[in-house]
Amino acid sequence: AAGPGCSTQVIAASTGDTNEHGRAVIAESASPMRFRPREPAARAIDVESLNLRTVFEAIGEDATLWYQHVQTLANPYFEGRADGSAGMQRARDYIEFHFRLCGLQPAFPTADDSSSASAGRADYRQPFEFHGGRRVAVTIEEAHATIDDQPLVEGEDFVVLGNSGSGEAVGPVSFVGYGISRGRSGYSSFDGNTSLIGRIALLLRYEPLDEEGHSRWTDDGFTPQAALARKMNAVAERGAAGIILVSPPGAREGRTGLESLEAGRGFGRSTGVPTIQVTPEVADRLLREADAEGRDLMTFRQQADRGEVTTVDLDDGYQVSVGATVERQRSSKMVPAANLGGVLPGRGALADEWLVIGAHYDHNGYGWFGTTPEAGPLMPGADDNASGTAGLLVLAKMLSETYADARDDEHLRSVLFLAFDAEERGLHGSRHYCEHPTIPPEQMTGLLNMDMIGRLRSDQLSIFGAGTGAGMPEILEPHIERSGLRVSVSLAGSGQADDANFRRIGVPAMHFFTGVHPEYTSPADQAWTVNPIGAAKVLGLLYDISLDLATRAEKVAYVDPQPNRGRDRGYAKVRLGIRPGMADDLETGIFIEGVSLETSAHDAGIKAGDVLLAWDGDPLHGMRDLFTHLQEHEPGDLVILTIQRGEERLELEVTLKASEGRR
Repeated sequence: AAGPGCSTQVIAASTGDTNEHGRAVIAESASPMRFRPREPAARAIDVESLNLRTVFEAIGEDATLWYQHVQTLANPYFEGRADGSAGMQRARDYIEFHFRLCGLQPAFPTADDSSSASAGRADYRQPFEFHGGRRVAVTIEEAHATIDDQPLVEGEDFVVLGNSGSGEAVGPVSFVGYGISRGRSGYSSFDGNTSLIGRIALLLRYEPLDEEGHSRWTDDGFTPQAALARKMNAVAERGAAGIILVSPPGAREGRTGLESLEAGRGFGRSTGVPTIQVTPEVADRLLREADAEGRDLMTFRQQADRGEVTTVDLDDGYQVSVGATVERQRSSKMVPAANLGGVLPGRGALADEWLVIGAHYDHNGYGWFGTTPEAGPLMPGADDNASGTAGLLVLAKMLSETYADARDDEHLRSVLFLAFDAEERGLHGSRHYCEHPTIPPEQMTGLLNMDMIGRLRSDQLSIFGAGTGAGMPEILEPHIERSGLRVSVSLAGSGQADDANFRRIGVPAMHFFTGVHPEYTSPADQAWTVNPIGAAKVLGLLYDISLDLATRAEKVAYVDPQPNRGRDRGYAKVRLGIRPGMADDLETGIFIEGVSLETSAHDAGIKAGDVLLAWDGDPLHGMRDLFTHLQEHEPGDLVILTIQRGEERLELEVTLKASEGRR
């Protein structure tokens, strides 16, 4: 918070000083993923004498109600609130029940009515469908493998991987180490003229290891160089007739057993050749028998770790056969979803103008989207985003009571409470509403969005998007001062929450956020980890801001915040300068949500809304591929990036600039 006399700019980007109230002024947080307040040390509690009734009476009615909502929505009965589940339907029923309980009116026309702004409102739900992704069902019709005429047992000695091609390969084996084309400090598993035509490649998983079995290139797990899709492509591009994958012996991180067919689908697109994984015991026997020096798997691994071997052709007379018949069937699935909306009618001269308060209510089900209870542990999503949904319901109650007590001659804007669906799948719910609004955007004074407000630590809150409304920082300042919170206010939006879609239609939009934590998007995001006392403080601030925006004489005008240089995380020696986002039905590539000023991408003419498809002709399937390329370059290097812009495909020359984080 800024103290009396502090300028609006101090709130937006401060120095970390303390004002005369003793509250720290928190510097701007440009990305929600970097906002991680520290948890204060817990005090010892005598649990035997603890009286929970006294606790909840002390924290107050609003905090208790909020906590009850979070406990309910994060209960396994709601199945992690994954779209397509019965639990998600229960969540919709729960939210609609409480909208009705607060006296809110339906926000949407019936399914048979028009979705225009002039249509009558008779339904609390706005149904829609979103693209659940193109799925590929992989089945193995037949599989076999032999080593020097000795058959291997499927499921015990080997498995066919989910990215395997169909066919049969018979020939000698070449050990290709880790299959890395360009690694750290010039490391490569291949010579300049390496050809694998007619040969079967034996490939180590992961990347060079140290003596203790950890990566030589990072202190935490593995670098993007270990990605199997890239390594297998490198082997296939050199003409390999087949690929045999094996986990390196002694590796302390990563998986060691044979992979399931489902897991193997995640190794990238089909290699086009038979691709299997064998046990380390099988690979060890193969190497000792086929290598002229009789080296075992551990010896080969250690030499590949040190870069002492690249590709080694084994005995041409030692034949290996691998074969598989793989069936792939593509399917496209549309997933049913629904936004929920309740209306608190205004009155007087402001009744035709609107304040929107929103939060998404979906989460990730059993480990990932579209799975069954057998697929993984339940992800209850207490903070993400039962906390915001609970905040929506509590604010609906608070404001409904305030409006009911208001004088008849008071002028009040109408309030639309929106619970967005399918945020986790790509902001689909808010996008659908903004494409089919029931209120003209020009009549909205702003959106207040709550996404993860349940883990207030050290009284630190972040607000994104204050610069999207004319005079909004000045509006926020007195409310922040009174709240007792330490608030980081960013002029730009986060670009990663539902407020982004409202900005696209010209509505001032802010995102309230208490920060990420180790339990984020994991089964550990349980209801008992949230902070109801902190949530009450956040909701108190939101209530004050809401009432201000609902009653001030002038509607807040939208302002397009100017792009900034963004933060440089120092992943590599060079930086591209894009902010990735989510896009509907994007099978490959990287959707560009924003471009930072004075960066390589900005100078090359890359724009928000572009899709980054390839780097020097190498397809980009995600950010991991992009990081790999960035780590291979030096400042001043010239690369060609393939961009999809609408219906046009462009090739742009990009001169890479130095990463400030590394400097």
